[in-house]
Amino acid sequence: MSPAPLLDVRNVWQRFGGLVANSDVSLQVQAGEIVGLIGPNGAGKSTLFNVIAGVRPPTEGSVWFNGEDVTGLSAPVRCARGIGRTFQVVKSFDSMSVADNVIVGALVRTSSTREARRKAEEVLDFAGLGHRADVPASELTPPEKRRLEVARALATDPKLLLLDEVMTGLTPSEARTGVDLVRAVRAKGVAVLMVEHVMEIVMPLVDRAVVLNLGAVLAQGIPADVVRDERVIGAYLGERHRA
Repeated sequence: MSPAPLLDVRNVWQRFGGLVANSDVSLQVQAGEIVGLIGPNGAGKSTLFNVIAGVRPPTEGSVWFNGEDVTGLSAPVRCARGIGRTFQVVKSFDSMSVADNVIVGALVRTSSTREARRKAEEVLDFAGLGHRADVPASELTPPEKRRLEVARALATDPKLLLLDEVMTGLTPSEARTGVDLVRAVRAKGVAVLMVEHVMEIVMPLVDRAVVLNLGAVLAQGIPADVVRDERVIGAYLGERHRA
């Protein structure tokens, strides 16, 4: 018998008036797994992330996490349960130091500022930003701001990390550093569900891929199978990815 999934999204629909953003979406993430959520712009990926994170409840369906139905729980409560996330548009507190940005995340787990600062230092070192701890977040480069988002999310001690396009706009060298960071996160025992558009990055990295198209799951499975699926090639990847 396979273990119960850490994340279990069950038949989720999300409607905005007459617009169907998610259509009967079901997916699972196992503990310690990296899953890629891919698909064309407008496929419903960010909407689904918001449903999983608790930004808004689904119109229909349910979200289960760590064996618990969390559909009715708010985003802060889900974060405390172990769902951390980053944002497609970086949301750092630019007037605060890098360390203070991460302390905000650490305070989810402790009311002690001393303990939160210790946690922030640990996470910043892990994310390669320890040397930037005392500078204002506004002075970080775009790749560093992406890593700051990951560090702040990790400071909440998540069991599942939702990464929303953390590789966007990175050079090949910066992307390799990002890939190494995601693998290091998994090595710490944290499962990862990531939205990413650069197939050359995401496919070698993930254990499984879930493809959304027009709000619905078009295909899911191991990357080697997904990239050969004619429906995925036609709807998203295009002929240049056929090989």
